[in-house]
Amino acid sequence: MTYQDKLAGIRSQMEKDQVEAYIIPSADPHISEYVPDRYKCIAFTSGFTGSAGTLVITHDFAGLWTDARYFVQAEEQLQDSGFQLVKLQAQATPEYIAWLTGRLNEGATVAFDANLISIQLAELLETELAFAGIKISSDKDYLSPVWENRPGLPTETAYLLPDTITGKTVSSKLEEVKAALSKYRTHYHLISSLDDIAWLFNIRGSDVKCNPVVLAFALLKPEGTSLYIDETKLSAQEKSQLTECGVELEPYGGVSNALASIPAGSSILVDPKRNCFALYQQIPQSVKVVFDTNPSTNFKALKNATEIANTRRTMIRDGVALTRFFKWLDENIGRSRLTEISVAERLYQFRAEQEDFVGESFDTIAGYKEHGALPHYKATPQSDVELKADGLFLLDSGGQYKSGTTDITRVVSLGNITDEEKIDYTLVLKGMIEGSTARFPKGSKGYQIDAITRKPLWDHARNYGHGTGHGVGYFLNVHEGPQIFNPSNWPVEIEPGMITSVEPGIYRPFKYGIRIENLVLTVVDEISEFGEFYTFETLTLFVIDTAPVKKDLLQPHHIEWLNNYNEEVVAKLGPLLDEEELRWLKEKAKAI
Repeated sequence: MTYQDKLAGIRSQMEKDQVEAYIIPSADPHISEYVPDRYKCIAFTSGFTGSAGTLVITHDFAGLWTDARYFVQAEEQLQDSGFQLVKLQAQATPEYIAWLTGRLNEGATVAFDANLISIQLAELLETELAFAGIKISSDKDYLSPVWENRPGLPTETAYLLPDTITGKTVSSKLEEVKAALSKYRTHYHLISSLDDIAWLFNIRGSDVKCNPVVLAFALLKPEGTSLYIDETKLSAQEKSQLTECGVELEPYGGVSNALASIPAGSSILVDPKRNCFALYQQIPQSVKVVFDTNPSTNFKALKNATEIANTRRTMIRDGVALTRFFKWLDENIGRSRLTEISVAERLYQFRAEQEDFVGESFDTIAGYKEHGALPHYKATPQSDVELKADGLFLLDSGGQYKSGTTDITRVVSLGNITDEEKIDYTLVLKGMIEGSTARFPKGSKGYQIDAITRKPLWDHARNYGHGTGHGVGYFLNVHEGPQIFNPSNWPVEIEPGMITSVEPGIYRPFKYGIRIENLVLTVVDEISEFGEFYTFETLTLFVIDTAPVKKDLLQPHHIEWLNNYNEEVVAKLGPLLDEEELRWLKEKAKAI
């Protein structure tokens, strides 16, 4: 079945139900960023494989709304699909709602599947469309009838982590969350987000590629806690461990009935951004619903001492793997045939040799020359190109270890780079250093760090279309809230214990892309008469290539930071490297 056939099948159902527009978001019933194969609805319908986007289908138009990270990718993947790219002006904004109000007549109906849309988005749709006299229908699944051999739910086993890895017991975490519920004066709390569940119950799995999570829902109740999960995923011993912590195991699909059975007069805390509209509709109207962020989301973001110590050790292991990879690349480029796919596979092998390695934290972005200009590029057999001793190579990759999650981007010169490339590289490096060394008062938000990081690029009339940084989980999702460094006025404060990326970039379509990324830990810096000030400790440990650097564009403190950082990399990785590997690393880390 072609994409055009699928589109026709959806439109046929729309016509039958007198629906003028159908919305397909990138989500699952847990409102995940990355989803199991069963819920890769956008890829199935249109061929677009990016992790962020929304399809909107009318009887005479079909569009994909996505942001600047995916413009080039979307143009290529949507060819002959019947869908057109609609470029978002602002990342993660439902701009298609205004498009619908301007396109549809009063009395029209817009439909979607309530299992795939967050409460917040569903209510926004209902409110905004109502102003234009447009109705919504939230119970339409037009995909299943046209999705032949649709994948089932994953059946891989899950496992519990020991306290030596998590630093906190399940019982203590449940007590912490339930104490927070008392502040909201709520009796119940629904959790659908898989990373929150993984953190709260110290449970990991492999139900979503690259994210060590397991499909489950949780309901905290006055008399205990229910975890809705496929019980076959856990061993008898693990079930017993959870039972001892006061956790009752229920079938995965039982959460709907549980919500419908909440007694009248009760109250429940629900995160409107991280629960689907379908579950919200199950809550009786006689139950008071309090909307706010899951308390576990905030607790999870503040890494404890065990998590921080383990993450530091993990960064050393990851740095060793990267040292061996880039040394191998150095020695083989121009001597044997290397492609974007083959080098990504080789990097995986080096990481797999490290203790506690579980898998990649996301699909490796190995972009040579113009492919580096695609921020979320993933090489395919059709796009795969050979690396040669010429130009820039961008590698954005990460590992999932039982002792932490890594995410690092490096750009290296393979030879013969231009002055323009050197200038852009140096400005990106300068921005990364500024962001990583920022000192800021308690209460500062992500948009302030974002602006500090961008300023060296702005000074030269350059910019990038993605955020500067995202929160990172602890052996969990590589993209983790609630904090984020981007231009939006996001109200979350940057607090000690948060791990966040700093990753400015410059992208020149069809030429090259540059992004340099480290993970940083927020720490207390100084307490003065003006209050408490924070800064960042850089966690990532791998040398930053100095070959493309134009030293005259850097100030003394940038040069000092770069030299000190590369020296620290050598000192911390050196004991785990052999003599030849250490010699190579020292050469790459030479002071400028």
